[in-house]
Amino acid sequence: MNAQGHEVGGFQVDRATGAALGRVAVFMGGESAERAVSLKSGQAVLNALLAAGVDAFGLDVRGSLLKVVDEPQFDRVFIALHGRGGEDGTVQAILSEAGIPFTGSETLASALAMDKLRSKYVFAGCGLPTPRFRAMASVADADAVLADLRVPLSVKPSREGSSIGIRKVSSRQELADAYTEASHHDPLVLVEEWIEGPEFTVSVLQGRALPAICLSTDHTFYDYDAKYVSNDTRYQIPCGLSPEMELRLHELAVESMRVLGCKTWGRVDVMQDSEGEFWILEVNTVPGMTDHSLVPMAARAAGISFEELVVRILRDTLEAAHV
Repeated sequence: MNAQGHEVGGFQVDRATGAALGRVAVFMGGESAERAVSLKSGQAVLNALLAAGVDAFGLDVRGSLLKVVDEPQFDRVFIALHGRGGEDGTVQAILSEAGIPFTGSETLASALAMDKLRSKYVFAGCGLPTPRFRAMASVADADAVLADLRVPLSVKPSREGSSIGIRKVSSRQELADAYTEASHHDPLVLVEEWIEGPEFTVSVLQGRALPAICLSTDHTFYDYDAKYVSNDTRYQIPCGLSPEMELRLHELAVESMRVLGCKTWGRVDVMQDSEGEFWILEVNTVPGMTDHSLVPMAARAAGISFEELVVRILRDTLEAAHV
């Protein structure tokens, strides 16, 4: 077991695949609010690739991303960058322009998924269930939001991840305060109706859903601390749903990624209300890969080791060029 808590050893790439992959750079770190998590994810991915026999090295991409692709010393990139710059289409656009293959979703899908507000426009337009919502651009919008949506509400920066800046509110003053806090992270703030009930997350790998995970925590919701720090967050696999309901959940997750145009892998967060209905919250195109992370957990439940998981994600870069 490595320092990130993932078992290593066992899965190995064959010689032909290793040669085809060439030298792989694992992009990590960066300068977003999720830098610390990205460094952990990147190191875990790097350790697994090395254990599987891939010629890989880690690269903390602080500073100008353009410099990273100027005379690159690598053949392809495993993107383990979370948040802005790495998950929002920026690095994807740069690598595409440079002709360097990379893991995961392409530029447009990455940008859409990172922007929670615009991804919800897509979900709603495609008839997928997502909580009722409004954009909020100033404190002055509070009255209109409260007139249109039912409290309690979830207030979140539209283009942040890892539950950064999210608050649950039930009054105008709380909404105003939460908006002010969220707007420090992003001037575009998403407000949506709070769904009370169990939270599920579904990892999708190469077009197929992995076993769903039911999340529970003593926190108000599955926040940053519950995701990356706390050791008392509870992960239920099997998730406790009937086979029919879990299949419905899987179908929603796969369809959520499809309508955004996502590629290879991702994670979809979903709430279930008191009547058993599912509500899509968001799609993550570069999910965490730390010892607390959910995609490796779901893969393990499906019999896929961490090394096999990262190699399968990486191997997709051989099948089609990003454009």
